[in-house]
Amino acid sequence: MGYPREEVSLRGSLPHLGGIMKAISLAALAVSALTLCGCETTRQQTDTGFHPPRGNYHVIVMQPDVTAGSLTAGGMVEPREDWTTEARGNVIKAVEARQTRQGAVVKVAATAQDTGWDAGSAEDLILLHRAVGTAIMMHKYGMQPLPSKKDSFDWTLGEQAVAFGAATHYDYALFLHAQDSFSSGGRKALQAAGFLGCLVGVCVGVSGGQQIAFASLVDLKTGKVVWFNVLSSTVGDIRTPEGANEMVGKLLQSLNSEPAAQPKKT
Repeated sequence: MGYPREEVSLRGSLPHLGGIMKAISLAALAVSALTLCGCETTRQQTDTGFHPPRGNYHVIVMQPDVTAGSLTAGGMVEPREDWTTEARGNVIKAVEARQTRQGAVVKVAATAQDTGWDAGSAEDLILLHRAVGTAIMMHKYGMQPLPSKKDSFDWTLGEQAVAFGAATHYDYALFLHAQDSFSSGGRKALQAAGFLGCLVGVCVGVSGGQQIAFASLVDLKTGKVVWFNVLSSTVGDIRTPEGANEMVGKLLQSLNSEPAAQPKKT
């Protein structure tokens, strides 16, 4: 499954968008493997010593980076503007409903302008998170582990996130990226042909639509990603309020839970 190509402007030190999109496609394939033993899975990673924020802290939920599209016969996702607009609105409402129950001082930015920072810089920060989140999926969940990060979770959005925190006075930023895809008529025909082939002993597996989503909590004093969770699912539909609520709930449910204790080395 591939991620859609979008026409956006990348500034500063961000890599070329084509490279990001290629990496996202590879990472999505890696995470898709997590669903082979079931229709849905989530897996979180945390920075060493991370504990969920407590007390009087301020967090901003950045504009959700959401796409919904059609999975073509060739296996590419073609974004649909109407589906994406509907899905993004549903996800924003789901995040707003969930954050009001957390007790923190929370701001949900429905747009880049709502962040209280320069809109272009905020958009770049969201794109930077997409690139870093994709790298985390590829190297912590996929088949390309980095030797320097094998036994640790050490990822950052760098000085750009620190500058955002200094300008807006938020303690943390919560980022969310999600893509939902649905089989086109051509894809469904291939799936049917694959099923019929199995009846005569020639099985060709053809996957259908899928949700791939990840979320990060970033400490704006250091720029570090202190919590990360990824969701891969072959069920659900974020074009509906119910589907968006379910996805957001599963993706963020472990955010305020203490991470499992790691066994001591002997």
